[in-house]
Amino acid sequence: MKQLPEPFRIKTVEPIRMTTREYRLRKIKEAGYNTFLLRSEDVYIDLLTDSGTSAMSDAQWAALQMGDEAYAGSRNFYDLEATVQNVYGYRYFVPTHQGRAAEHIMSKLLIKPGDYVPGNMYFTTTRLHQELAGGTFVDVIIDEAHDPTSTHPFKGNVDIAKMQKLVDQVGAEKIPYISYETCVNMAGGQPISIANLKELRAFCDRYGIKIMLDNTRTVENAYFIQQREPGYAHKSIKEIVKEICSYTDGCTCSAKKDGLGNIGGFLAMNDEDFYIAAQAEVVVYEGLHTYGGMSGRDMAALAQGIRESVETDDYIRYRVEQVNYLGTLLSEAGVPHVVPHGGHAIFLDARRIVPHIEQDEFPAQALAAAIYVETGVRTMERGIVSSGRDPKTGQNRHPKLELVRMTIPRRVYTESHLRFAAEGVIELFQQPQRVAGLKFVYEPKQLRFFQARFEPVTAVAETVLK
Repeated sequence: MKQLPEPFRIKTVEPIRMTTREYRLRKIKEAGYNTFLLRSEDVYIDLLTDSGTSAMSDAQWAALQMGDEAYAGSRNFYDLEATVQNVYGYRYFVPTHQGRAAEHIMSKLLIKPGDYVPGNMYFTTTRLHQELAGGTFVDVIIDEAHDPTSTHPFKGNVDIAKMQKLVDQVGAEKIPYISYETCVNMAGGQPISIANLKELRAFCDRYGIKIMLDNTRTVENAYFIQQREPGYAHKSIKEIVKEICSYTDGCTCSAKKDGLGNIGGFLAMNDEDFYIAAQAEVVVYEGLHTYGGMSGRDMAALAQGIRESVETDDYIRYRVEQVNYLGTLLSEAGVPHVVPHGGHAIFLDARRIVPHIEQDEFPAQALAAAIYVETGVRTMERGIVSSGRDPKTGQNRHPKLELVRMTIPRRVYTESHLRFAAEGVIELFQQPQRVAGLKFVYEPKQLRFFQARFEPVTAVAETVLK
């Protein structure tokens, strides 16, 4: 298939090295079959995450040299503040070191014990902060989002009937806001539509419920709207991004994704009281309100990265189509994965790739470990391990989606890297018996997917892994 050429030239390269299968088998055992615990030097192609892994532009590297490291009132803060206001349109801006810090502050300020927080599918850190604040997450995404084979063009949309049911059951006063994510990560990077957002805005206005945007991948979502939604083909990405934000009351953002930064995030809003309260919290948990856990040079590079993300449509077109290229290679070989292809990753459907592994033996975790052993490519689990345990019952949650995420860092890998990764997955798909189930040997209480350790379920299974 024909792939768009990179809209940039390469100035600096970083060597990577291939290792042997025997070496990788030893390293995955040392890491407890958890790809998060591998050392990056032992990884050939790193598709673990797109968070903070982007390659910075020459203008961003130049911006680092202009860092104002004053403790208070850094000029880089004011540049970043103006950039966020210009690109996203919110009145107020509070910097944080990354997105989950913004989630923590928002949850602490807006959620009361006993509240319910609807969302278009959970995200791991988002739901945890909601629960720690005493809230209960309620999934209100459309049913198609839980079906990896559905070709609905906007699987991130909220089901308004589910919202109405929640309001009828608990009362609007128990719903402080809806968490509305663009390019829903756990659904496979699936976008929302402007039409759905407008409908949700009207619904929330009727009941006095805030819409708080998870703004992490809004630029990617804008591309899907431009390509798929009637009336938006001739609008620029920058125009669509600002329109999305205009229907919401505020946002959290991990700027390590769309923002092309290696670190950074923010909380933004239109309500002045919320802003003042958030400023007080950021001083307690992150640092002063004019740096929020970032250095001046980090803020300088981030402001430039945000501007570059919407400067032209060329960058985001290439970024999303590069993901589509990887997905198309897998589609042509019949490898089951989430469709339509999302904006930041391809999500392999572990249930269909390794159907012999029961969900309680962590098929996606096992598949991610096997991909590393066979190819040197690092991916990550997005299934029962990520979903965690129900805080009330202590039982494993059993999500309908059991996925392995092949996440593409921005401006880092070329077509040949992705083709190599695809060929390795295809080979493993054709020999699923090489993948065996796992069991916990160490399970953290919270966000267990980051630090958990596993071992094969039986000695026979360990022989298969060899």
